[in-house]
Amino acid sequence: MQDVLSVASGLKPVFALLIAVAAALVLARIVRESMAKIFRRVPRIREVIALGRNPLRLVLSLIGARIALGATAVGFDWFGPVSYILTLALIASLAWLAVVVLLIIEAMLLTKYTTDTKDNRRMRRLKTQVMLGRRVGVAIIITIAVACVLLTIPEVQALGAGILASAGLISIVAGLAVQSTLTNVFAGMQLAFTDAIRVDDVVVVEAQWGTIEEITMTYVVVHLWDDRRLILPSTYFTTTPFENWTRKQSAILGTVELDLDWRAPVGDLRTHLKKTLAETDLWDGRTGVLQITDAIKGLVRVRILVSAADSGALFDLRCLVREAMVTYMQEWHPGGLPRQRWEEVKSKAPEVHRNTRPQAGGDPADTSTSQFFTGSLEAVDRRHSFAGPGKEVYAEREENSAEDEGLRRR
Repeated sequence: MQDVLSVASGLKPVFALLIAVAAALVLARIVRESMAKIFRRVPRIREVIALGRNPLRLVLSLIGARIALGATAVGFDWFGPVSYILTLALIASLAWLAVVVLLIIEAMLLTKYTTDTKDNRRMRRLKTQVMLGRRVGVAIIITIAVACVLLTIPEVQALGAGILASAGLISIVAGLAVQSTLTNVFAGMQLAFTDAIRVDDVVVVEAQWGTIEEITMTYVVVHLWDDRRLILPSTYFTTTPFENWTRKQSAILGTVELDLDWRAPVGDLRTHLKKTLAETDLWDGRTGVLQITDAIKGLVRVRILVSAADSGALFDLRCLVREAMVTYMQEWHPGGLPRQRWEEVKSKAPEVHRNTRPQAGGDPADTSTSQFFTGSLEAVDRRHSFAGPGKEVYAEREENSAEDEGLRRR
């Protein structure tokens, strides 16, 4: 009879453990089904909730097992090691579940806004800040979890006082060791909360055109137009000038330049440009201008300024306009295409008579009219007009500066 009682007593923790785990799995199923029913119309949130199925089961099972063993197996020799293992597993599973909770919060925040419009500045700003905040939160959760695991070790707890006493020295050494990393971390946070760049912004960096694909705490991923990825440290965007084409709006202007002959019919080109723009959906109707911006060295520089709703449409529009204008010149005005001209000049060298007087053109050695700021009264007056405000004004400025400095010292 005593053997039966001892066996029953030994199996009691096992039965309690099985019942606790079963109850935890049932509770986890109820919670998951409830969440899925609440967010049944939001597929994105439902997908993220599905990721939390396993960590939720594990957390509830470990809590149930810890309670069951604590109530039935305290007197057994194996309770101590098993309890310690359950504690470590619970810390890890709680960290896992906390990370999934952050993902759910991120999905809930992002689903409140739509990305149907091209100029969705608010959505891109929120997405950038939420993503970076989630990464910071994950890093904090992992750090706390590791610290909790270490604090369960008695030896680490004994070293706590010594570690705190030397915290100043450790912080200095750690700061010097990870100086560049911390700089990138703070630069990444600065980018996320100052609107310099946002996810999906169109930028030009290192002479490359692309979109911001990802912003992390230490680096930024730029998706280039040819599907390459340019990885840049976060400090690049806080220390180096770059172009952001969509910071305020996605609409943008672009130019098409052509070098033509002086006989090019400018009026006909303007008419053809208006016709070309009216026949394409790439043009947003804001700007369509043709101007002559240069006329030197035997060629005429024609610049066409057009506008489009976004940078992708602008690129195709520029190519379309360039091709249309070139084809038009080839078919209807070939005389206006660029060309080089040479003129052959045949002349006989004049005879030099040393004793004759110079002709009406004047003495070749006379340079009085070859100087712009000296050599004549008009040139000297011109030079004085570019000489600055004068010595009296400079002296007055120095006197005013000295008085201001004296007032500041007082």
